[in-house]
Amino acid sequence: MTADLLIALATFAFVSSATPGPNNLMLMASGANYGFVRTVPHMLGISVGFSVMIIAVGAGLVQIFDAWPLSYQILKVLSVVYMTWLALKIARAAPSSAADAKGRPMTFLQAAAFQWVNPKAWAMALTALSVYATDATLTAFAVVAVVFGIVNLPAITMWTALGQQMTRLLTSPGRLRAFNLTMAALLMASLWPVLVQG
Repeated sequence: MTADLLIALATFAFVSSATPGPNNLMLMASGANYGFVRTVPHMLGISVGFSVMIIAVGAGLVQIFDAWPLSYQILKVLSVVYMTWLALKIARAAPSSAADAKGRPMTFLQAAAFQWVNPKAWAMALTALSVYATDATLTAFAVVAVVFGIVNLPAITMWTALGQQMTRLLTSPGRLRAFNLTMAALLMASLWPVLVQG
């Protein structure tokens, strides 16, 4: 991979990782509800899980979708169901003191597994592989995955930090409830492209 292509890939990785999407909305909600430190496994799960997903998709998972188109529709349905469940969980999150007792942030493995039902993650992976892994080899897929792993973590960290900083504004249960309902609604809105795609 040339230096120019590597810079372009890093730029794409940062922009696509830093823009709003299911992962970032959930990180912001987790930062607000559980704090930065407790959200670190969630962040690491996203970064590592997405990098693994890139390699797996590049190594041939897409061929399964091509050979068995119904599998893509099944994944789409699972994505919508799971993200609806997550939105409901965010909407019902308790205020911080109660959240410590009743709830917990997403774990490393849960966040890594979530990448497989995250429509934005699929779009990012497929775009990155088709545009930047020009020779379609395992080495090229690994380079794309490593670049995303390096760039993704700082980009998503900003969302967790933003969520934690918002706790200064979310000092009452009513404000936190309104924030959580807004985050849940935005998470559901992020499904719109999947639903209208047909």
